[in-house]
Amino acid sequence: MGERLHRIVHGDPFAYCAHPHLCRVGGSLLVVFNKAPRRGFVLHPPEEPLFANYLTRSDDEGETWSPPVPVPGFGWQGVECAGLTALGGQRIMLNQWQFEWLPLPAVRRRPDRERWTMPERLAAGLATSPEHDWTAPGAPEQLMPWARGGGVSCIHLSDDAGDSWSTIGAIDTRPFVGGYGMRGGVVLDDGTIVLPLCDIPRYERVYVVRSPDRGHTWGSAIKAAAVPGRLFEEPAPLLLPSGRILLLLRDNTSATLWQTWSDDGGTSWAEPQPTGIDGYPAQLLALPDGRILCTYGFRRPPFAIRAVFSADDGRTWDTPEPRTIRDGLPGKDLGYPCSVVLESGSILTVYYARREDGTTAVQSTRWSLSPVGR
Repeated sequence: MGERLHRIVHGDPFAYCAHPHLCRVGGSLLVVFNKAPRRGFVLHPPEEPLFANYLTRSDDEGETWSPPVPVPGFGWQGVECAGLTALGGQRIMLNQWQFEWLPLPAVRRRPDRERWTMPERLAAGLATSPEHDWTAPGAPEQLMPWARGGGVSCIHLSDDAGDSWSTIGAIDTRPFVGGYGMRGGVVLDDGTIVLPLCDIPRYERVYVVRSPDRGHTWGSAIKAAAVPGRLFEEPAPLLLPSGRILLLLRDNTSATLWQTWSDDGGTSWAEPQPTGIDGYPAQLLALPDGRILCTYGFRRPPFAIRAVFSADDGRTWDTPEPRTIRDGLPGKDLGYPCSVVLESGSILTVYYARREDGTTAVQSTRWSLSPVGR
């Protein structure tokens, strides 16, 4: 795969930085990622009320990055991973799920406290999660003195490539409980935005919403993927030249990627099928040579950021020989890679991974494409 150049996009010894999404807007590269105070144990956004989404920018093809700033601004804490959608020119959309959080003493006084997820349930989920090495370092209410309620799926728009934002409002996710998406949407030829979301906090069904007016209003939720026994979340969309929308799905039952597709602008979807890609979650990128690049995290030894290609619009993937973008990372706390084609023709992949000092950072690798047919 040629020479690979690794860099740090953003790291902070006092923070947990993770889960990036990379997007090109005009002449800039934008990365949105999660950031929260570093603790003695790892929490992800569903368990931590202090996570915020931060945005950093590169105007030199990923060579340097600006100081990160919270988006859409200060006061937006307790969020999941965010997604970016380029809408042409300097216009960009940010979709963001914000949980409802309250301090534990306040929740205990509420008449509706049964609907809140208390520290014991949060800790129980950590103990059974393959993403965490939870060793119960103390009583849950001492470690996490807060409770999680519902939430809201918000849309924000920027006309200056992310320098400032206008909050448009909330998406009506009914009949689904919530709406979390971390890879943005696709824009159809007629300007309609199709935004895939998962049914947070259930993390088992995926649906789409459609906007006919550049993100200002949204139609009803349309089911895209739900299969008994499968736990689908974190959809990654790509609009193909044929007009088909390809959607890759993280399945937490098998720890692999599945896919579905729509040939009518997202109003109906095919039955989900396994891809054979061993890892998650995904991002899809259309390459100049007509292939599709899928990047994903591999959370077993040798702990890697990997890629596979499809030369037939996602019908098959070259899974027997995945390409290694970076391996030998120090543990499974990694992933969420996103890629863009640089002006030089090389690929820039942004992801997060733990460093040798134990902190996590948003990192990048610049690499070259393999020839067609390999």
